[in-house]
Amino acid sequence: MMISEAMNTKLNEQIAAELSAAHAYLAMACSFESKGLKILAQWFLNQHCEEREHAMKIVKYVQDVGAVVVLGGVPAPQGDFADAEEMVVAAHESECKITSMINDLVSLAEKEKDYATRSFLNYFVDEQVEEVASMTDLLDLVRLAGDNILQVESRIRHQMISKT
Repeated sequence: MMISEAMNTKLNEQIAAELSAAHAYLAMACSFESKGLKILAQWFLNQHCEEREHAMKIVKYVQDVGAVVVLGGVPAPQGDFADAEEMVVAAHESECKITSMINDLVSLAEKEKDYATRSFLNYFVDEQVEEVASMTDLLDLVRLAGDNILQVESRIRHQMISKT
């Protein structure tokens, strides 16, 4: 095995955290869909897919270095949010937590002089900057729109179209 037991354990915890975030984003997408907010539903469904992809990248890395993947349980996501702002706040907090976990992995890799894992984690360090910024922007937009969530739908739709 090319990584320490401690790193193996922490990477398995990260897999569980990424899958938990994916599960939460899927629940948020379903919640928005049930309210007829299809653009926000799609935005959160995209987030779900991205978090799942992150988990799978880590799974592959753990296997590539000859370590063991141990999948932890994924708790049921929160499903009862008062409004869109509360939902986006929860998503923002999740991204901040994931960022902290990635930073802890980087610190462990540096402490252990595990340069392969440190290099692998660069993708996630960069990705989390984008993830937190994106969620911060969405939270600012939701707060600015106040009770008019349809303005958020319109703005997000415009952003999604301009990216294609």
